[in-house]
Amino acid sequence: MAASTVPELSSASAIAPEGDIAIVVLTHNRVHLLPQCVENVLGRTSDATREIVIWDNGSTDGTDDYLASIDDPRIRVVRSASNIGFNAYQQACELTSAPYFVELDDDVVDAPLRWDLMLRDAFVQLPHIGYLAADLEEDSHDEASFVRHHVRPHLYVPVEENGVRLLRGPAGGGCAMTSRELIDRVGGFRRKKRKVFWLEDQAYIQDVIRLGYEAAVLADLRVRHTGGPYYTVASPEKDEFWTSYRRRRARRQAIKRVVFRVPYFDRLNARHGWFEPPS
Repeated sequence: MAASTVPELSSASAIAPEGDIAIVVLTHNRVHLLPQCVENVLGRTSDATREIVIWDNGSTDGTDDYLASIDDPRIRVVRSASNIGFNAYQQACELTSAPYFVELDDDVVDAPLRWDLMLRDAFVQLPHIGYLAADLEEDSHDEASFVRHHVRPHLYVPVEENGVRLLRGPAGGGCAMTSRELIDRVGGFRRKKRKVFWLEDQAYIQDVIRLGYEAAVLADLRVRHTGGPYYTVASPEKDEFWTSYRRRRARRQAIKRVVFRVPYFDRLNARHGWFEPPS
């Protein structure tokens, strides 16, 4: 395992063997979950995964000691002096060269053997898909899984395309693949100087969609995600973001309710698909 305190960023322009995969994990004060991610998810990847970057965003809970104990030559540890949050994705990406790139959350703690090949082989079969996410195991204690299976299951429509079973619906970045070509074409992962946490995955998906590609969920791959207060304590920056997000969403929902009371608007909206009806 290679470690560095201040990474020397480069374009990683060396040509990687066709089909290789790079994985980036950002972590911050989750030493109680990270070993499960390393052992049960990263440890179950195939030989196609040649590069793994674990970026420690200024953890103070013993993460540093744990990372020092990892014995996997594919893993490169980068230690940031402060928590730069999702801004680290682009810097970490620049430390890799593989043509296929996976964002993996540090609270994804279980995945099937050779899950990385499942993602890559499906991604290759779907040239119109620019962002392919794993589905989530059902877990009522995990916030993302609860929303996926109990709040918005109706938004996921099963389809089969080019022999691959997909779910058409919201795709998240807990465990998701894109390509280096697309990352380069959209100008890299977005960075925000004044923010540590935001919906980075949705921002990237929107960038990919602007190029004419789509996002989807791979129906035959499920991973276990352990987010939310049952499993961990959120950072102040994350709490602040979600408080603000829910406040803005409540205002939008209130405005929608007023608009949808206008006579015949709901029928016109159903025909043209302008807005999602208020919840």
